[in-house]
Amino acid sequence: MANDRSRQLMSRARRVIPGGVDSPVRAFKSVGGTPPFIVSGKGPRITDADGQSYVDYVGSWGPLILGHAHPGVLRAVKAAAAKGTSFGAPTELEIELAERVCKALPSVDCVRFVSSGTEATMSALRLARGATGRRRILKFEGGYHGHADALLVGAGSGVATLGIPGSPGVPREFTRLTVSAPYNDLNAVESAFKRWGDDLACIIVEPVAGNMGCIPPEPGFLSGLREICDRHGSLLIFDEVMTGFRVAWGGAQRRFKVRPDLTCLGKVVGGGLPAAAFGGRRDLMKQMAPDGPIYQAGTLSGNPLAMAAGITTLDELAKPRSYETLEARATQLTEGLTALAADAGVEFTTVTLGGMFGFFFHPGPVRNFEDAKKAHEGRFRRFFHQMLSHGVYLAPSPFEAGFVSLAHRPSEVAETLEAARIAFRSAARVR
Repeated sequence: MANDRSRQLMSRARRVIPGGVDSPVRAFKSVGGTPPFIVSGKGPRITDADGQSYVDYVGSWGPLILGHAHPGVLRAVKAAAAKGTSFGAPTELEIELAERVCKALPSVDCVRFVSSGTEATMSALRLARGATGRRRILKFEGGYHGHADALLVGAGSGVATLGIPGSPGVPREFTRLTVSAPYNDLNAVESAFKRWGDDLACIIVEPVAGNMGCIPPEPGFLSGLREICDRHGSLLIFDEVMTGFRVAWGGAQRRFKVRPDLTCLGKVVGGGLPAAAFGGRRDLMKQMAPDGPIYQAGTLSGNPLAMAAGITTLDELAKPRSYETLEARATQLTEGLTALAADAGVEFTTVTLGGMFGFFFHPGPVRNFEDAKKAHEGRFRRFFHQMLSHGVYLAPSPFEAGFVSLAHRPSEVAETLEAARIAFRSAARVR
């Protein structure tokens, strides 16, 4: 539980910031209580305003794959900042990070940097519509692709956490051009294309769902989407904001051997600073201004501090055995959680890919958003607060993935599992 200093800060924040937070899921509305206000982070740990230390599995919602305050990232940002924090003009750092991204991702010939994942997906959709001349898009229920108007239909992440079906302020005319289907359901996608195929510009999908909990694609799902798009002349967009450089070097598209037409990146690619990107085939990307007629711009795009952090992060991840280490730590964690849940007699299922993991208070399998919503929310809340009180910081929502960093050692995982032993026993008492 948050104690005095964090409560004071939340009371102060509520007077000047809606809900006291700058992103809704941070408010702890679905789990109750007051969020700890964080003052520092180092390696796998964060410390709050009351001096409480936590083993952190949020990692700024994914980008801190090297851990907090990584020395190499700090040196790179400091060196870049000493030369100036922003120019609104081209820099060599943008080229260097773009070259690394294009080399790593099989489908990306050209990439453009932006400042947020929402910008990346919004821009990729505009490009898909402009390139195909079609209006409609297809997304998946529980998939969250940022807060752009057309993408808040059946969205996951904070929208699902707060129980909001869409959002006031989004005209119906915008959302009626968005078609949604259940994740992992190719039959539903085929039905949608049978009805709207001539007007569907693209499918946008998280190749590993991370905003309805962590749900992997079933065998054949991603390749099936690729085949459907090819057959109907639509584009396939992978939203790898979360999975890019997180589930594998080169992202989910390399891990699952499926090439999208366009890819959206964020989180890891900025090394913990605000940066994101979209990219893809050269013929598509050449349609963006100034080469082509499809407009997109951003004053702070390619910010030199973010580019420096991203370059250092990718260079660290390119070292041998990085992803083996990430996967080993995440597997140690999820296997331990599964065993402890069974000992406590709690229905529970987990999944892990690379440095990304998720769990549900549900016997499984969990293959889509409808399944995820059947998980036991009361047990999650009890488990979450027990873990927090024992020094483990998890996402305050059952619809979010968790993240392991290279800074997490076996000792932190063991500490986490000891806290989980107590938390599962407490959760088992919730009926």
